[in-house]
Amino acid sequence: MKAIIIEVPGDPEVLKLSEQPVPEPGKDEVLIQVKAISINPIDFKTRKGGGAFGMLKNDDPIILGWDVAGVVIKMGASVVDFEINDEVFGMVNFPGHGRTYAEYVAAPASHVALKPSNISFEEAAATTLAALTAYQALYTKGNISAEDKVLIHAAAGGVGHFAVQLARIAGAYVIGTASSKNAEFVLGLGADEHIDYHGEDLENKVTGITLCLDALGGDNIQRSLELMEKGGRLISIPSGKNDTVEEEANAYGVVGSVFKVASNGADMKLLAGWLESGKLKPHISAVLALEEMALAHEKIESGRTVGKVVITVQ
Repeated sequence: MKAIIIEVPGDPEVLKLSEQPVPEPGKDEVLIQVKAISINPIDFKTRKGGGAFGMLKNDDPIILGWDVAGVVIKMGASVVDFEINDEVFGMVNFPGHGRTYAEYVAAPASHVALKPSNISFEEAAATTLAALTAYQALYTKGNISAEDKVLIHAAAGGVGHFAVQLARIAGAYVIGTASSKNAEFVLGLGADEHIDYHGEDLENKVTGITLCLDALGGDNIQRSLELMEKGGRLISIPSGKNDTVEEEANAYGVVGSVFKVASNGADMKLLAGWLESGKLKPHISAVLALEEMALAHEKIESGRTVGKVVITVQ
């Protein structure tokens, strides 16, 4: 099978197209013929030697990627929830070695869900790690409710554009920060307000936040805390700039935490239901081929991507 591997960390040029053996599914796994995958910041961070590289560096080969959508073509002896030819999607083996930059992926059956028939493989692949991060951060960790006033930073990004929609599904009041050029996009997702984080004074426009999702870290944590109600929750997605979020939040009477997403098929089923009903929609900014993986990494690493970048595989 074709797969993208890395032998050493570095620039996008280290991503190499390679021939690898088709994996054999374990007793609790399904073998997926991959139709589409999507790219996340953790991918390029790992490629550069950060992210999950320390965990994967002794594996041979290193095949990046965790997001996948495709068709079940083989199953382990203990798998009972799926059948051959089922169309599935999910974020697999995270944290761990996902190996989704390939034509075939062996994935734990407990990490995937049936793909709704009304969405494409590309849309399904886009609604995996980023959507699961938004869901688990807001619902599992943040206990979001209709009474919350939610501030979502980088609301036009991969995680952010899902977070806006999921917060609206919960009935919360939603404020999203993004550049002025993405204002219409963020409001179109269902945000009640858009704030231009380049040109507007956030501190004078926002008050009374009870739940904040931060994907930026650094000085943004301090700025966000100044807008929050005592007893509020600030959830920061790992960025390398949020090691002190708990201590900083505590000084403001806010509960601060760093959140890390984990593979979960049951959560994927919930996302599948919202996809099927039309309440949740991924925005795909680019669809590329497997051979264009370096370009996909460049797009994500630029930090200017709206929504998701997706790779079609076969």
